[in-house]
Amino acid sequence: MLRKRNISIKTVKELDAFPKIPDDYRKHSAVGGTFSIVSMFIILYIIYSETSYFLDTRLKFKFVPDIDVNDEIEMNVDITVAMPCASIGADVVDSTNQNLNTIGQLHEESTWWDLEPDQRAHFEALKHVNSYFREEYHAIHEILWKSNQLTYASGEVPKRIHTPSYPSNACRIYGSLIVNKVAGNFHITSGKSLHLPRGHIHISAFMSERNYNFSHRINKFSFGKPSPGIIHPLEGDEKVTSDSTMLYQYFIEVVSTHINTFMRKTQTYQYSVKDFERPIDHDKGSHGIPGIFFKYDISALKVNVSQEGDSFIEFIVKLLSSIGCIYVTNGLFFKFFT
Repeated sequence: MLRKRNISIKTVKELDAFPKIPDDYRKHSAVGGTFSIVSMFIILYIIYSETSYFLDTRLKFKFVPDIDVNDEIEMNVDITVAMPCASIGADVVDSTNQNLNTIGQLHEESTWWDLEPDQRAHFEALKHVNSYFREEYHAIHEILWKSNQLTYASGEVPKRIHTPSYPSNACRIYGSLIVNKVAGNFHITSGKSLHLPRGHIHISAFMSERNYNFSHRINKFSFGKPSPGIIHPLEGDEKVTSDSTMLYQYFIEVVSTHINTFMRKTQTYQYSVKDFERPIDHDKGSHGIPGIFFKYDISALKVNVSQEGDSFIEFIVKLLSSIGCIYVTNGLFFKFFT
C-alpha cells in the first residue's frame, strides 16, 4: 500500500501539462544574450515613447470662412495719454456710422504721465514678457495653447502711492466697448467728440496745438475674452514724442478664433498690427489730424484651434506592432551573426 502511494506521489510530481524543449535543442551564446538584453531595453524605450505620445496631444489649426457676419466684438482698452482728460476725447466710428460709445463704456481717469517705481516695474515686465512671446512664439506656441492658465496676467496698473505736487498732466482711458463686426476706427484726439447725424466732430477749446502731446502708453488693447495662447501685440507698447503734432496710426487685422481643447471651449479674437507715425506739417504736405488712431478690419477667415490625440485602440495597435517588429528584427540579426 505504501509503495503504491509513493508511486502516485511521484507520478503527480512528474506530471507536466506543458511540453518542454529538450536541453540539447537549446543553444546558449554570448551573442544571443546580448541581443536579448538590447531588445529588452529597446522594447522598454518604445513602451515609454508610445505611452508619452498617447498621453500627449496635438493642436490642429484650420482656417475656414467666417460666416458670422452679424456678431459683435468686445474691444478692451487701457491707454494712458500725456494730456489732461479735459483736452482729449476717445470714440469709435465704423462703416455703419453708428455711435459705438453708447454700447459699453469707456472711463477717464486723471493721472500723471511719470510712473512711480512699482508702476514702471509693472509696465516694463509687461513689455518684456509680451516682447519675448512675440519673438519666440513659433518655438513655444504649443505650450501657450495647451496651458490652461493665461500666458501672463497684465492685471491692473498699481495704484499711485504718492501724489505729485503738480496738477495731473495725463489721462488714463480704459474700459470695454461692444463694436460691430465691420471695419472701424478707434481714435483719441484733441477735444471732446460731438456726434452729428452724418458723423462726428471733435471740439477743442482753450488749448493751442503747441500744447498737444500724444505720447501714450498701452497697458491693454485686445478683442474678445482673454485666452491662453493669444498674444496681443500692442500691450506693453509705449511711444514718447516731443513733437506736439504727431500722428500715430495702428493698422489692425482682427481674426476670429474658436478654441476647442480638452480644457476649454472659447470664442475669442486675435490680431496682427502694423504701426506708422509722422508729424503733421501742412507746409510740407504732411496733412492729417494729430492724435492716436487704431484702424481695425475684420478678416474674412477665422481660425479653428482643436486638440487631438490617438484613441486607445490606435495606441495598443501601434505598441504591439512596434514590439513585434523588434522581436522579428532580433531574430533576423541573431541568425545573421550566429
